[in-house]
Amino acid sequence: MEEQSYKKHAKLVPIYHFVLFGILLLTLIGSLVNLYRTYNIGTGRSNAALLAALSFGVLILFFIARIFPLKAQDRAIRAEERLRHFILTGKPLDPRLTVQQIIALRFASDGEFPDLAKKAADGNLSNDQIKQSIQNWRPDHDRL
Repeated sequence: MEEQSYKKHAKLVPIYHFVLFGILLLTLIGSLVNLYRTYNIGTGRSNAALLAALSFGVLILFFIARIFPLKAQDRAIRAEERLRHFILTGKPLDPRLTVQQIIALRFASDGEFPDLAKKAADGNLSNDQIKQSIQNWRPDHDRL
């Protein structure tokens, strides 16, 4: 697997993010053009409207199909990082930390995790600031 770092940790799946999204977007545009043309002709309006609505619905589904598993992963990461912090320090993770901060902290090595968590809570660091502060990157190859 390729080495992860701040600059190279985002995961894109080309067939999903580019090919499928492109097909769905072109389908929606084509269905809207078809709807416009049939509206002026006067026949086939209901079929064109249904096709446009279906195309729009599938595009919404494209985004929802990505969001739902990420939310579930966020919950799992939050639980894992709370447990990791407790194992390393014997104390619970600071409740001031947001979910996004905790998710960013997952990349910190065990050696810097507790101090960086405290710094993030005290300074209200953004997830980007947290990731940039990490010296020893701990890769997460399982993130979708």
